[in-house]
Amino acid sequence: MVPGYTEETVLEVHHWTDKLFTLKTTRSPSFRFANGQFCMMGLVVAGKPLVRAYSLASANHEETLEFFSIKVPNGPLTSRLQHIAVGETILVGKRATGTLTIGNLRPGRTLWLLATGTGLAPFLSVVKDPETYERFERVVITHTCRRVQDLAYGRYLEHELAADELLGEIVRPKLRYYPSVTREAFKTEGRITALLESGRIFADLALPALDPAHDRLMLCGSSEMLADTAALLESRGFEEGNSGEPGDYLVEKAFAGEKRAPLASASPAESRNLSGPA
Repeated sequence: MVPGYTEETVLEVHHWTDKLFTLKTTRSPSFRFANGQFCMMGLVVAGKPLVRAYSLASANHEETLEFFSIKVPNGPLTSRLQHIAVGETILVGKRATGTLTIGNLRPGRTLWLLATGTGLAPFLSVVKDPETYERFERVVITHTCRRVQDLAYGRYLEHELAADELLGEIVRPKLRYYPSVTREAFKTEGRITALLESGRIFADLALPALDPAHDRLMLCGSSEMLADTAALLESRGFEEGNSGEPGDYLVEKAFAGEKRAPLASASPAESRNLSGPA
């Protein structure tokens, strides 16, 4: 055993593309987390833990853990992790952390979850949380990627979650899924910042423009998206929150080089667990 970690068994591996994959594992009964948080995850290599920060794509009421990852060419961790098979073992840190939780937001009407690439992961946890729908009248989850095939979990967010036997009844009237692509032809093209600035996203969803009196936002993705979107929100009067002071919007900085957790020999791309700017 490695101090500070549990050993979890891989239950399922799904390769979305040549660059994206999902792992589902067992969950220690003692592991606790808030929806939207992240933990350290990885492998034992040469007798030492090789780990990095991963958002939990599973909800805290689920019996298994789920992680959404990129594949970095020659990456110290993902070059190994992408080849892991069902039945093998990974390390999961015993402590979860992170600011992307609804408890760090002020009360509001609409919750916007803005993601690029694998920054979608924490929001998969948030949209499976019944409390999310108790606190907000509607929830909009956006996912911006370079290619159409990178829109992992699209079918789940558009159809399967709403049909869930336990969550479907509360999800159906409140959740809206809004994907966009930047480098291929698609029904919605462009960076999320451009879609917000132009007003197209509000027209498409028949919703009013962002208003700090009613809208709350969470951001997770590339450093460029985080910086540009935060600047846009600040210019419109939104105030950033954190774990000590609730705000109008939250930014996951752990994968953008600002609050990165200590890693063992992970490459810069791996340490962010992001598939790069859209």
